[in-house]
Amino acid sequence: MKHAYTWAAIAFIVTASVTGDVLLSRAMKQTGDVGELRRRSSLLTVVARVLRNPYFMLGIVAMAVAFFSLLFGLSWGDVSLVAPASASLTFVGNAAAAKLFLHEHVGRRRWIAAALVACGVAFLAG
Repeated sequence: MKHAYTWAAIAFIVTASVTGDVLLSRAMKQTGDVGELRRRSSLLTVVARVLRNPYFMLGIVAMAVAFFSLLFGLSWGDVSLVAPASASLTFVGNAAAAKLFLHEHVGRRRWIAAALVACGVAFLAG
């Protein structure tokens, strides 16, 4: 049963982390070039613009959920499994989410890297 909790926590970590990354990326793309905005106005104006973006706030919440899920996962499983599996599967999830939700170009090299990472997680689990 403890093993199931560990993998459930890993799944939660990955889902929340990928969601947070996608939301934060969308927020920052809507905000625009932060360096250029800062040159045209003050840093405080840029920070206010970012903080008013609902995608940014939702992304922060998702990342907090991922962090607390990591704490639960570490209480149930070994750090040698939870940390690398969640980080690796987040990489795979980010590649898929970037393609599906952000319509980014994900090249062949990135897909091959994601497949190799997934194989590494399979070795960890075995």
